[in-house]
Amino acid sequence: MSKVPPVWDVDFTKMLGEFKVPGVDLDAVLQAQRKNIEALTAANRTAAEGLQAFARRQGEILRQNMAELQSQFSIAVFAGAPEEKLAKQTELAKTAFEKAIADMKELAELLAKSNTEAAEIVSKRVSASFDELKGVLKAPTTKR
Repeated sequence: MSKVPPVWDVDFTKMLGEFKVPGVDLDAVLQAQRKNIEALTAANRTAAEGLQAFARRQGEILRQNMAELQSQFSIAVFAGAPEEKLAKQTELAKTAFEKAIADMKELAELLAKSNTEAAEIVSKRVSASFDELKGVLKAPTTKR
């Protein structure tokens, strides 16, 4: 394990504590930044979980479609007269197309849901961050 270079081995909390700005609660600013990082971490986790769910579902769909295609192909190939074969193959193609469209829609909705959830986490944190910033930057009250 390599040692952290001295230039990066800095306690920013201590360093920033030395810079006192009237009317600014430095602890509140640092706490807000911690909350921002936690929100980004949660949003990234939500997005990653969404991608994992997407990949799992995509794999399930592929397996189901391959099994169904194999089953239907056997039926279409061994149908009786050429007209019957053509009708079965046409119906198989139509069904496969409709299923593919429905599957694509399902997967798109799955991704959209995951992205919306991740964006909501960030949005709520940004809104809270602005509220916190207003509180931190309030002018100090003067005593009479």
